[in-house]
Amino acid sequence: MKTNYHTHTVWCDGRDTPEAMILSAIEKGFDVLGFSSHSTYPDDNACTVPRLKMPGYFTEVRKLAKKYAVQIKVLCGIEADYIPGATDPDRSRYAEFKPDYIIGSVHYVIAPDGERVPVDHTPELLHEGLSRHFAGDVKAYLQTYFAQEREMVERFDFDILGHPDLCRKFNEKHPYFDETADWYLHELELLADAVAKSGKLVELNTGAISRGWLNDAYPSATFRDMLRKRNVRFVLNSDSHAADTLDCAFDRFADAEDFVAEFSLTKISRPPMI
Repeated sequence: MKTNYHTHTVWCDGRDTPEAMILSAIEKGFDVLGFSSHSTYPDDNACTVPRLKMPGYFTEVRKLAKKYAVQIKVLCGIEADYIPGATDPDRSRYAEFKPDYIIGSVHYVIAPDGERVPVDHTPELLHEGLSRHFAGDVKAYLQTYFAQEREMVERFDFDILGHPDLCRKFNEKHPYFDETADWYLHELELLADAVAKSGKLVELNTGAISRGWLNDAYPSATFRDMLRKRNVRFVLNSDSHAADTLDCAFDRFADAEDFVAEFSLTKISRPPMI
């Protein structure tokens, strides 16, 4: 099956409408397309579905799901941020909307002074956040990032862990840490342990490839090996923000990885381990 569960539209920071994304998915031969608009509900934040527009998002996608049901299975989910003290990806938070699934992600690191440092907006904003709120201490910043990732995985009820090493996004073109350092690899091991214990899925996310930042997916090959050794399962997602990138790099990864193929509402159909 050809599936993608990480899709953004004009409801948040995507370029195209849900219907345009569905038509592209049909043309590209997808069996399942899942929408996952950014959300910090009930906190309104840049690039997310505003709180008051959340019902409209679910209504539109579900109408389109019925319209195109013969051609493709369309699901309506959420990519929910974990911002300590403001919002989280727990299913109870989104219960009124009955999302088909929830992707839990960290896009902001909470600094010691309480400020939100954006992980993936721009290299300039990241550098500014490191300088102003972590006194330039990259190790402290990344350890805080991974602590938030672990806390999210351990505390909240959601389905897929989104781009767990998003902190790598700018590291290829604007290097700011050593991905082979022992302390960094230790952080990956700790998160891998937490994910394995939780039973959650991890996405193999090709979004940084389509946007020209990386030549590999999230998580990195090293991190994927750690997760696979712990019997963690993956879903292949494009994190697409435009109709023409729905299957970016799928041909590169689809045959080399073992993926969970399909969701059934909030339950995941997981084939036996190979």
